[in-house]
Amino acid sequence: MRRKKTGVGQLVNLMDFLGRLVWSPLAKMFAALLLGTLVSACSGLIEGEDRGLQPLSSQTVSALEAMGSSPGEAMMVRIYKQSSELEVWKRVGDGTFKLFKTYAICTFSGELGPKIFEGDRQSPEGFYTVTRGLMNPRSQYYLAFNLGFPNKFDRAHGRTGSNIMVHGDCSSRGCYAMTDEQVAEIYALARESFSGGNRSFQVQVYPFRMTPENLAAHYSSPNLAYWQNLKTGFDHSEVLRGPTNWDVCNKEYVFDVRAASGQPLDAEAACPVLIRDASLEARVDARQRADRAAFEMAVASIQASELQRQTEAQREADKAVALAQRSEAVNQAGSNLGDAIGGFFGGIFGGN
Repeated sequence: MRRKKTGVGQLVNLMDFLGRLVWSPLAKMFAALLLGTLVSACSGLIEGEDRGLQPLSSQTVSALEAMGSSPGEAMMVRIYKQSSELEVWKRVGDGTFKLFKTYAICTFSGELGPKIFEGDRQSPEGFYTVTRGLMNPRSQYYLAFNLGFPNKFDRAHGRTGSNIMVHGDCSSRGCYAMTDEQVAEIYALARESFSGGNRSFQVQVYPFRMTPENLAAHYSSPNLAYWQNLKTGFDHSEVLRGPTNWDVCNKEYVFDVRAASGQPLDAEAACPVLIRDASLEARVDARQRADRAAFEMAVASIQASELQRQTEAQREADKAVALAQRSEAVNQAGSNLGDAIGGFFGGIFGGN
């Protein structure tokens, strides 16, 4: 359904016209300040064709400045399915990224695990790169950006799907849906990041927060190996304190590497000799050793609990069987006694 353009939307057109008429930095700055002031004074969101120009609120800009960032700085997005959270991270002065804001995802489709085929109503997991061309200011779901599914990894596994978005309208058929107010702010953060000269931003989609305990809770899942592969990327990102450079070979994600030959990696072929940053790998390996030990302890604890539950269930089942057998024995003894007594009196009073 098309949304009616409001007075704010008409004002955007006027500012755009004035900007083209008087193309000076001062005029552009005045127009932006006037637009921001008038929008903040109005209730609701920009509607119609100009909704992609929804400005960041003064509170948001101030919050960015307070953390040592700005609207034009690079950003990164993380999504966690299980807790239905979307995080926006922003680059700060030392080049690392800090968590700026966490948004509650309104809804997503399917369950934990990757998207497999078109129409399965499953929201994807993995690493995605969003460029300016994947932004959709005219989405029927208010505003949206395309994740770029299927990516190189998805294609290597024959996964299919299209138009997988983060969008507004709180309705999902395979996408991650936000409220219109949320997606307006997230979209504006991305737009301003592009305006700041950044060519893309990374979206990391995880089934849950990548802790050893959460992985252990799903130790018997057929997706465990895949999720452990995603966790390697998460660990790289945590150590780097920002986005990781991901690629695919041998149908697996690899992170912060390049082929010694200088050639692009073939997603389906065996991984060639890879060049890695030794310092980064050492830090990631130390993190993963500690997490692996915690994972194994958590799995052992879960298995012990499961064994105890099974033992108790078997004990209760054995008790029920023994009780049934005793009941049957008592009934049979009573029946035999009745037969014997009946035979005795029959012999006395009814025999020849």
